[in-house]
Amino acid sequence: MELGPGVPTPPIELAGGATDATAETHASRVTVSDSLAERLAATGAVVERGHDVLAESGRDWWPLAMTWATAGRTPALASALVRPTDAAQVSEVLAICNEERVPVTPSAGRSGVLGGSVPLFGGVQLDLCSLAGLRSVDDESLIVDVGAGTFGDHFENELRESHALTCGHWPQSMTLSTVGGWLACRGAGQFSTRYGKIEDMVVGLDVVLADGTAITTGGAPRQATGPDLNQLFVGSEGTLGVITSARLRVHPAPESTAQAAWSFSSFGDGLDFCRRVLRQGATPAVLRLYDGVESDRNYHLGTERAVVIAMDEGNPRIVETMLAVARDQAHDRDGTPAEPLEEEVVEHWLAKRNDVSQLEPLIQGGLIVDTMEVAGPWSVLPHAYASAVEAMTAVPGCLAASAHASHSYSDGACLYFTFAGKPEHDTVESKAALHRSIWAAGQGATLAAGCAVSHHHGIGLQRGAWLREAMGPAHAVLGHIKDSLDPNGILNPAKLGLGSDFGSSDLPR
Repeated sequence: MELGPGVPTPPIELAGGATDATAETHASRVTVSDSLAERLAATGAVVERGHDVLAESGRDWWPLAMTWATAGRTPALASALVRPTDAAQVSEVLAICNEERVPVTPSAGRSGVLGGSVPLFGGVQLDLCSLAGLRSVDDESLIVDVGAGTFGDHFENELRESHALTCGHWPQSMTLSTVGGWLACRGAGQFSTRYGKIEDMVVGLDVVLADGTAITTGGAPRQATGPDLNQLFVGSEGTLGVITSARLRVHPAPESTAQAAWSFSSFGDGLDFCRRVLRQGATPAVLRLYDGVESDRNYHLGTERAVVIAMDEGNPRIVETMLAVARDQAHDRDGTPAEPLEEEVVEHWLAKRNDVSQLEPLIQGGLIVDTMEVAGPWSVLPHAYASAVEAMTAVPGCLAASAHASHSYSDGACLYFTFAGKPEHDTVESKAALHRSIWAAGQGATLAAGCAVSHHHGIGLQRGAWLREAMGPAHAVLGHIKDSLDPNGILNPAKLGLGSDFGSSDLPR
């Protein structure tokens, strides 16, 4: 495996350079005084306050922020970037910030696409990248302890090379993201149908609360010890506590792989095929369906057919059975056999699946480009797909909207939409407005169809209002939990659609 740098990778250059970058959002900015910076440094953590460092760390892979970057703007500026090297320093830093009422934004790889690690109100940005590496490996129980700042490719490489194990979690952002980031937003890897999402892999967590208290959650398999506190923090995006390490379930490295691909008459027929495969109890690692637009874009097979790729890995007999079940179900809803495709289709996906290189040139070229993923039960997905594509393409300035189903389960799947647009006026403000309009059309249509607001990208800043709408009165319960664990509201304020005494996000819906 060719390893990435193991540090955050900027998504796009800041026009004019980081030294002169300005903040796009205008929320009130909490400063870090010289005396506070000295207290933070006394913990042993590295404290940086240079404008260029803060400008770079104040952004992630949020496509809207990439558009701002073309005008030399970063989403927000922390007042200090603090880099602890162990969990004890995290506890000390949080205790100090809680005492001083200074907001803290946890971050690591900064690969999120919704502004989740943007330090909206300044204060301290807590860089967790130094909390990296495997702490222990229990091969007999298939459990590993890993630091939250460990980048995905380094984690998987060490598991395979040193221990003949795999985590099975392969997000597109493998070289850009960290274990803590996966946990923070309830991430999904491309092999999730076999291994599950990250919340299915968690055995236990080490978490530091807002006041600096360190706790450990989880433990024994399927324990009945009250509510599962692991799941309280998984997906909380740093608003309830800072995850410093995790115990994760792993698997023996796969002995064999097998793959296949088919062409179906329509996206709906492809969805029904995926549903039937899972209904039979088969869980191939990969089961991905592309609509006609994406089938042609990726595989040059025309826009009239929908392509499904399937792949499995593991024990040879299990792999053989999974692909056999898929082949048995490879027909349209009316029984017409699906057209088998060459395995080169799957090989092409494997070669390109982690490639994000096209995003920057498209945005530099004046387009707005983004993705929006949702989850829903099988019964609503055909309508959700059709209504969302129709709603997005109806927005003036939208050039294209398409989708694929990237993760399948027995009860439903993830619809992953891609859209592009170009406004009439070539200004950052016009691009941002068009981005919000297309997003609102798609998100509104999928929610109305009965989908969840997100499948694996999380909420961040972009989706806050939508989460409030989707959760209804339950969102207030989330707020009460936040108030209990973080009474001063210092942890990643204004994310997950939660209010903040520091102010409000000034992002229009």
